[in-house]
Amino acid sequence: MKNLVIVESPSKSKTIEKYLGKDFEVVSSKGHIRDLAIKGKDGLGVDVDDEFQATYSINTDKKDVVKDLKARAKKVDQVYLATDPDREGEAISWHLAQVLKLEIEDTNRVVFNEITKDAVLDAFNHPRSIDMGLVRSQETRRILDRIIGFKLSKLLKNKIKSKSAGRVQSVALKLIVDREKEIKAFIPVEYWTLDALFNKDGKEFEASLAKIDGKKAELKNAKDAQKAFDACSGAFEITNIKKQVRKKDPKLPFITSTLQQEASTKLGFSAKRTMTIAQKLYEGVELKSSTEGLITYMRTDSTRLSNVFIQSAHEKIETEFGKDYLGKYKVKNDDNSQDAHEGIRPTNLANTPEEVKDYLSPEQYKLYKMIYARALASLMASAKSNTVAITLSQNGYDFTANGTQLAFDGYLAVYGDYESSKDVVLPELEEKESITPKKLEQNQHFTEPPLRYSEARLIKEMEEQGIGRPSTYSMIIDTIQARGYVQLEKSTETSKTKVFFPTEQGMLTTDKLDQYFNDIINVKYTAQMETELDEIADGEMDNVAALGEFYNRFEPLVTHAYDNMEKMEPEKVGETCPECGNELVYRVGRFGKFISCSTFPECKYTRKIEQPEKEKPEPSGKMCPECGHELLKRKSRYGNYFLGCSNFPKCKHIENIEGEEKPKFKKRKATKKK
Repeated sequence: MKNLVIVESPSKSKTIEKYLGKDFEVVSSKGHIRDLAIKGKDGLGVDVDDEFQATYSINTDKKDVVKDLKARAKKVDQVYLATDPDREGEAISWHLAQVLKLEIEDTNRVVFNEITKDAVLDAFNHPRSIDMGLVRSQETRRILDRIIGFKLSKLLKNKIKSKSAGRVQSVALKLIVDREKEIKAFIPVEYWTLDALFNKDGKEFEASLAKIDGKKAELKNAKDAQKAFDACSGAFEITNIKKQVRKKDPKLPFITSTLQQEASTKLGFSAKRTMTIAQKLYEGVELKSSTEGLITYMRTDSTRLSNVFIQSAHEKIETEFGKDYLGKYKVKNDDNSQDAHEGIRPTNLANTPEEVKDYLSPEQYKLYKMIYARALASLMASAKSNTVAITLSQNGYDFTANGTQLAFDGYLAVYGDYESSKDVVLPELEEKESITPKKLEQNQHFTEPPLRYSEARLIKEMEEQGIGRPSTYSMIIDTIQARGYVQLEKSTETSKTKVFFPTEQGMLTTDKLDQYFNDIINVKYTAQMETELDEIADGEMDNVAALGEFYNRFEPLVTHAYDNMEKMEPEKVGETCPECGNELVYRVGRFGKFISCSTFPECKYTRKIEQPEKEKPEPSGKMCPECGHELLKRKSRYGNYFLGCSNFPKCKHIENIEGEEKPKFKKRKATKKK
């Protein structure tokens, strides 16, 4: 045996070994083989007084793996390090080189973005040395996370019984807690709309009040609405007809964050599930005649596509759909994206979703189909719609009706399953034509608070704010749930989307971090850290200087918090333990608040907290004016009472307690996110 190749994952080692042939043995390190030791000052494994020198130790579960790798390395002429093509993978290669006593300057590092025969062979024809810029960046991130994680977690556990804190984890939690506070402080604002229903040649269409005397219409109360209603009781004149062609451009290929968002909203997958499925599609699937990686590397923040893929995609588009469907190649990367990577795409367009369906699980098929469609659609022409905007006027009040018809499907021919395009056809109308509404309605609405974060919305927010990196999003979401800081639940009985609700412990943790570590645990500083890590990777910043600046800022805050943060004793229930007679107290666990003996762990008595029954609707004695069923007194999500029909949801009639009718909501307007 002349060559040994070390990869991270066992599942791709056999595939790569087949590509390389008999002179290569491919084995797996099974991820990281070592980590920062838990020793030294504060158990950090980092000497903060000596330029943050790190001490590493072999992971307990990897000692046999390392022993085996050392034995194999002694028997070969060359060792190649083929770990994943990102900072984490580069660091794993460096750790392997250190443990196996390989020369760091050797050109023994091979990198490929997809596990296909051509890509793997090409990578082995162009090996390079380990990129120490990427290694220093990853090591700096790990040291930062260790210092913040260990010191803050120890503090919070001692003071408020919180399980952990982290550099990015705590900022993600803060986003959720801040949003919850914003929702609780939200005061609904009343507004009204005036909507008309017209009929022309048997075709009905709707129009809504848009302007009053040339200015945007604002009906703030019932009086404003009634005034507008009275002024619009006659016939309307068509004062303007505007026709135009609107283009809808295809979205760029998936990156990690957009894949997680789209898989959440379109397929109902969690971020963790999405990455697990994508990992398998990347590492390789057994097809009819070979094992092949179906997608490129799934941890990426670049939307770039290779020239080879673009050419093959254009050929497929022209052959299957025609020249009119060919689009232009577009790429839009953030300043911090790693452009050496590509966007997530199929490795071979010949492997259509239907061709490989029999070799995939249902979940793998759904995700692969979406990735395939998105990558191909990104290189297709824009969809085009014929739109018409009609203005209907009376006494200075302008109503608008909008129609749209798809004229050319473009990229929707491929991506139409994931983006809806609904036609709204208006009847033929002419300017100066007179038309009387069939119905004119005043509709009361209230502004709604901002939405709680779903997984998709939280990932999008973290990406936009520059918090964390693609590979960390699913782990962050898992951690804050596992620590009992948030719960992922449906927001209402009718909502299909689960959203994050902070627990009492999550709120307390954020409040204390806000009080004592606001300079460190915030969006701006965390994003700045990510920028500095990128600069370290590019050789533009010294890692020791960056760590020193952080530590000199952080350590005094820890000392101040230990001296001043009040230590919270468990809240007493006011009962004695039925098993030992000591006080019972409230505690917080992974699944929320519960009751426990104050002497735990000596006495292990626990019980659940009985939840108060949800307030039931009460009969009002009044009958619904719309359907004749009884009206019930109900409590809204905002805590106020109203009368609603007992025949809900078939009848949506509601009134306030004083008897003033509140017509059913036709649409709701959400406040803009700041």
